[in-house]
Amino acid sequence: MDFSAGSAVLSCSIRYFSFYGGPLPCDRFREWRLGCKRLRLYVLWAPLSHGVCEKASAQAYRAAPLSAGYECTLYVYNRVEPWSCASPRFLGRGYFFYKGVCQMINVTFRNGAVRQVEAGTSAYDAIKALGGGTYKNACAVRMNDKIFDIRTPLDTDCEIDILTFDDDGGRRAFRHTASHILAQAVKRLFPQAKISIGPAIDNGFYYDFDVEKPFTGEDLVKIEEEMARIVKEAIPLERMQISPEEALALFADEPYKVELINEHAGKGELISIYRQGDFCDLCAGPHLTDTGKVKAFKLTSCTGAYWRGDSNNRMLCRVYGTAFPKKSDLDAYLNMLEEAKRRDHRKLGRELDLFAIMNEGPGFPFFFPKGMALRNTLESYWREEHKKAGYEEIRTPLILNEELWHRSGHWDHYKENMYFTTIDDQGYAIKPMNCPGGMLAYKRRPWSYRDLPCRMAEMGIVHRHELSGALHGLMRVRCFTQDDAHLYMTPEQIPSEILGVINLIDRIYKVFGFSYHVELSTRPDDFMGEIAQWDAAEAALQKALETTGTPYTINPGDGAFYGPKIDFHLVDSIGRTWQCGTLQLDFQMPERFELEYTGPDGEKHRPVMIHRTVYGSIERFIGILTEHYAGAFPLWLAPVQMRVMTITEDQDEYADKVCSALEDAGFRIECDKRREKIGYKIREAQLQKIPYMLVLGANEAANGTVSVRDRSKGDSGTVPLEEFIASALEEERSKKA
Repeated sequence: MDFSAGSAVLSCSIRYFSFYGGPLPCDRFREWRLGCKRLRLYVLWAPLSHGVCEKASAQAYRAAPLSAGYECTLYVYNRVEPWSCASPRFLGRGYFFYKGVCQMINVTFRNGAVRQVEAGTSAYDAIKALGGGTYKNACAVRMNDKIFDIRTPLDTDCEIDILTFDDDGGRRAFRHTASHILAQAVKRLFPQAKISIGPAIDNGFYYDFDVEKPFTGEDLVKIEEEMARIVKEAIPLERMQISPEEALALFADEPYKVELINEHAGKGELISIYRQGDFCDLCAGPHLTDTGKVKAFKLTSCTGAYWRGDSNNRMLCRVYGTAFPKKSDLDAYLNMLEEAKRRDHRKLGRELDLFAIMNEGPGFPFFFPKGMALRNTLESYWREEHKKAGYEEIRTPLILNEELWHRSGHWDHYKENMYFTTIDDQGYAIKPMNCPGGMLAYKRRPWSYRDLPCRMAEMGIVHRHELSGALHGLMRVRCFTQDDAHLYMTPEQIPSEILGVINLIDRIYKVFGFSYHVELSTRPDDFMGEIAQWDAAEAALQKALETTGTPYTINPGDGAFYGPKIDFHLVDSIGRTWQCGTLQLDFQMPERFELEYTGPDGEKHRPVMIHRTVYGSIERFIGILTEHYAGAFPLWLAPVQMRVMTITEDQDEYADKVCSALEDAGFRIECDKRREKIGYKIREAQLQKIPYMLVLGANEAANGTVSVRDRSKGDSGTVPLEEFIASALEEERSKKA
């Protein structure tokens, strides 16, 4: 154990301090080496429930034996003599659990290996017992579907998964540690900066700071250099739990931390903190064992962000970054970021005149003619595929009575994200989801088992309140169109209907050239209904995935409040993932809305329901497609599929004939008869990412041909107009990506 003499709070590595073989006398001494000095430390303990101060503890507990099972406070003093009336120098306190007689437990790992260790052994030390170098890459552990710090003590027989950087949980622990390194560097360089929060996110981490002036590019360089020094120091990260009062004293100069502590103070819980050298942060973890493991990192940007995403709060300076175990991985990611900037849908939306978000409507997208052409093409394809799959399309109102949302459960689980209005002195809600309207559509008439399954699809506009700081182009908006469908079925039809949805989603995604991976999300803490129903629903989804041979991972506790779900995560052309499609099996809504069908026995029965989307949000899907294709949409999707351009005014009449023939064939075209040089016209069309440019000169007009220029291949030669039309129609029909 390493103690920092004079620290206000214990700076040590007491992960789990166990004594065996009976009570330890209160006046027992221990020696530890601290740097070049040897400190003689007086160790005293007391049950946590007593909350004793350092001097009172000596009077009350110096001779009190401990019973097994006590959770205790460990008080550490610097002494040169046995206890006397003089007050020793208080170095700090930690926690240990007095076990009494030594117990051994079995730890089972994911690969089936079992190791026997003493109760109280940390997960990290249990992993080291496996042998080899596995422990070197361990970032966190998963036990009972929850992720824990690698220092977590193991009290009973357990099964643990070792999470490395390749696992989402391990990756987040790694990058969460990087965010603490960032905050420590900022506090060293800018002591007056106030720290707020610094979580790991999907592709890195961020930390929000309250500073007098936003950080500049030069500041970020200095911060990175300081971070490198902190990494080189390999400072241990130590987790401690302290009382709210102690936390308030420790963070007295950090107003944002004080606000968070006060929120937890009334819950009667200890406050979790992590210390690394001269830096301490309010944090639940998990984290790496020391800063030296964060080998490669980069601060990527700096922007403004309101505290807690609320525009009524102070604007903070948010620093984004990312981190990897290897520099080569970091370099590959940074190259991807540069490509992502080039593909940013917000930038391309403006340049290609597709869509925009206006200041007058934050979170409410505008679509322009070319954007509508793209959108209408997507919706037409969606309708074609759903008609083939046996769906019928419906439309439900935007505004529905408040009582409906109480009945559906959305009021209890989603109220803070809804918009409301009053009509004729009655409360109404603007729908955040299409589900309740779909229930009413089902209830409009009696149903027989012979009528099922019933598949109702809807392109439904929904409104969901998002904090202004969370809005992002088309990816995070307040108004969007959800390509919902609600399927009603008998219990016997569940397997085939799940398979039907999976196959439909697979077929549509492949048309766009997307690969994807699948997550099965299970029962959340705020679930509705009976656990037995949830177990049955989760088993049905799992069986369907195994039947199709679809690889999947389990995402514990992330299901919807009314049912478990399968989420489809698209992988775009530069390797990023996007969650779009979802399939949710629901036994709860039919019960709440008293949905019925008449079974073969002549009795009334409850149908089972599937909620599902393919695109998810049309707006978000368009944003994803724009970045996936870098604005160069395939022919069948392109807002403008061809541009006809003349070399001189002598070809104007022939250009009109060509345009008429193309329009009659159903193509979306533009005709450029301006008196500009042909090279200028071609460059302009190229910048607009139009798939085909048809150049018309004297020879083309005389011979009824077109000179074809492909967006990606360049000059493709001269061909008869009819031949080009036939070839383009086949390309459009095949939906070649």
